[in-house]
Amino acid sequence: MKYKIYTDGACSGNPGKGGWAAIILNEKSFTTCISGKENITTNNRMELTAPIMALNKIKKKSDVIIYTDSKYVKDGITDWIKKWKLNDWKGSNKKPVKNKDLWIKLDNSCLKHKVTWKWVKAHAGNKYNNLVDELAVSKTK
Repeated sequence: MKYKIYTDGACSGNPGKGGWAAIILNEKSFTTCISGKENITTNNRMELTAPIMALNKIKKKSDVIIYTDSKYVKDGITDWIKKWKLNDWKGSNKKPVKNKDLWIKLDNSCLKHKVTWKWVKAHAGNKYNNLVDELAVSKTK
């Protein structure tokens, strides 16, 4: 099975009340929409939570394309994480990586599938990116 996933996270205050959302589309045109919230969190934690939750909804090993407007998430999971693992989860500044718990969860979730990451510009007219943004923001109210 092949999937496309659109994800987003939002926060009212940083830290503050946060929300995350994901839309999962499969090749048979079936769409699943998931979302959640946390009372005290950060925008980055919500951006990371959305793809974790979406990937965990897909039970069989699949080809997945994840679309995110977060360069933090895309660059982190496709590039930075390799260095963090080699450096005992320390960043280039020699300090512990923030959100290590979620990076580990995301990495483990990705290992269950063949995942390709794509960055999309936020608020630029992409239908599904706009929908997950609206849903994530609605959770911060």
